[in-house]
This record gives sequence, C-alpha cells and structure tokens, in this order.
Amino acid sequence: MSAQAYDPLAGQRTPEGPQFDVFLAGTVFLDIIFTGLPAMPAAGTEIWAEGMGSCPGGIANLAIATSRLGLRTSLAAAFGDDDYGDFCWRTLEEQESVDLTRSRRFEHWHSPVTVSMAVERDRSMVTHGHPPPMPVPEMIGTPPRSRAVIVSLSPDEPLGGPGDSSWAELAHQEGALIFADVGWDPSGTWSRSLLDQLAICHAFMPNATEAMAYTGADTPRDALYTIADKVPLAVVTDGANGAMAIDSTTGEEAFVPAPRVTALDPTGAGDVFGAGFVLGTLCEWPLDDRLAFAGVCAALAVQQFGGSLAAPGWGDIADWWHEVRASAGHGGAYGSSLARRYAFLDRLVPTVPVGAVRRAAATIARYADVGMAPPASGKQPERDPARAEDDPPPEDPDTPRAPAQKE
Repeated sequence: MSAQAYDPLAGQRTPEGPQFDVFLAGTVFLDIIFTGLPAMPAAGTEIWAEGMGSCPGGIANLAIATSRLGLRTSLAAAFGDDDYGDFCWRTLEEQESVDLTRSRRFEHWHSPVTVSMAVERDRSMVTHGHPPPMPVPEMIGTPPRSRAVIVSLSPDEPLGGPGDSSWAELAHQEGALIFADVGWDPSGTWSRSLLDQLAICHAFMPNATEAMAYTGADTPRDALYTIADKVPLAVVTDGANGAMAIDSTTGEEAFVPAPRVTALDPTGAGDVFGAGFVLGTLCEWPLDDRLAFAGVCAALAVQQFGGSLAAPGWGDIADWWHEVRASAGHGGAYGSSLARRYAFLDRLVPTVPVGAVRRAAATIARYADVGMAPPASGKQPERDPARAEDDPPPEDPDTPRAPAQKE
C-alpha cells in the first residue's frame, strides 16, 4: 500500500515472538453492493441503483479490518481461478497486506458471490457458491504462530476441546488467544450446547440477540453474566446502544455507549468491532478503552457503503479524533462526554504517521461509484492512494476478461 503503516504493537515485538498477530480462516465472497435503491424491484420489473461497489466479503471483512488497524493478519481461504478470485486475492494481499500463504487457488472452482441491495438502511442479499474443493482444516494444516485467532462457533465445524487436534486447539496450544463470535441460527434452535466449544476460548463476542438466544437470558446484561461464567472475557454488543463486557483476568466490568452516527450500511460492523476489541486486548488497554475504541471503529464503518473496504484505518481514526477534540468546547454535553471518553486516543494519535492507512473505495471497476468519470481528453487521472485501485483493476464484473465458467 502507498500509505505509511502504523504498528500499535511495535513495543511488544521480539525476534522470537509470534509471526502474526491474528490468524483467520473462512470463506471469501465477492460482494457486489447496490446502494440508493428507491425500493426492492417487483417481479418482472427493473430499477436503477444510485451507486454500486464491489469488494471482498465474508471472512475478508474481518481480515481487512484487523490489517487496517496495524495487526499482522494471516488468512486461510479458498479462491477460485476466475476474475472474481483474482480481484479478491489481489485486494487482500497487495492492497490490504493480508498474508495468504495458507490460502489456496483452485482451478475451475467458481468464486462465491453475494449481491447486496441496500434500501432505506436495510439490506437484502442473494448469494451463489459451491463448497470449496478442500476442507479448511486440511488447507490450514498446522496454523502459524499468532497472538490471536478469531473464529465463529459452528455445529458443523466444532472447535473441539482440550486434547483435540483441531486447528483452533493447535493454535491455542501454541499460545494464541481464541476470540469467538457466533452467527444467526436460521433453524431457530439456538442450541446451548454450542457454547460448550468455549472451553478453549479466551473471549466470546456475540451481539445482544445472539447472546440472549443462546443463553436463554431475558436481557443482554443477564446474558453477559452467563457468558462470563464460561470464558475469561465476555463481550455483548448491542448496536446503537453500545457494548458491555466483563474481563475476569483483570477484574474489570464496563459498559460504553456507542457514538452517535447516521448508519448507512451495517455490513461488516460486527467484524470491525471485533477487530478493534482484539487490538485493544492485545495492547492490554483498560476494558473501558477497548470497548470505546471498538465502538468508534464500528461507528466509522457504518457511515460508509462497501462492507470490508469501509473498515477504518488509523488515518480515519486520527481524523475523527481531531474533529472531536476540536469541537469539544462548543459541542454541548454530548461533545464534552465524547472527548472525555476517548481521551486515551491522545496518547495514540500523535504517533500515527501523517500518511497512515485510510479506507478505500469499494470498487472493482476503474470508474465505478467513485464520484468521477474519465476526462474528456482520455488522459488518465491521478490515482488517489485511498482508493481500491492502487494497481490497474480488472474490468467491471459484467464484462469479464476470461470466458465465463460453466456452472
């Protein structure tokens, strides 16, 4: 990337330390996002969207979010050999500095694709894909040494328990802290046995709906206490209401409200929150600061369209903090409260390089949805280092360079 990197863990690094800060595994999708739709199309009709963008999605949301924050990130995922796979691989490896040594390219495998349509701050999605040719555990083998692993609890691929040889357990044995989240259960079963997998986890970070459903609690706080009996670090996020946590390793309990923002696209907000919270934990910040930092990362992300590429970098965080601090004297009680809550950023932001990483526009096409058109002369405009096109991108996905693959 052209921007100057900022390393928040520079003071902790030693030659014998872990190779990576975060290791992840999962499915990468090509996300095609339509924004500004007046309504969902009725059967047999066509409508036009005001904007469109493309970016890697799925587990890439989390990989990009952690890498943007300066965490050395490694990802194990399957990639197709089509143009979609080329774009996702290049964006992750070259633009976002995500290590892909444990990822694989597969011939004649169609990259998973999700089309997301945003209407009045809500979204609907259509996804197409096939199971990867190789199971993720086989692809990983022995995971690299890392400070943290972020996983999603699943009944299909359990993490295992003490003594098992799952890749998560192997990472745990090598000293990695296991941070877990969980997804929506479309079956409505919400089996509490899923939480048995927390035996090897350091932290669990569900949202309020998931936390109450899996614990049977009536309130997010009651769910938090139940989770805290199962893991050293329990976190429950509650959207615009903020987040709460209990860290039994430090004896801290905290609740931090979310910053007020106008949310445009919630895609990947949970992943961005998780990335910020993992960073704060690895940096050994106080629990209040960890929740506040994760909250502002998520708040900055939802103000942009584009899923993974809306994740903020340190440059975006520094910009936001300078604005908050500058307006604190005349922003009323809320502005003063925000300045007090985030005062810890004063010790971080002065060390952030002027050219620190900022988010990129979500686009696969040269001029798609970036607010500019080719100049009349045909001369190429100067490239913006914050855009997703540090290298010449492939054509729009509607005009692939290679013959379409048969389904």
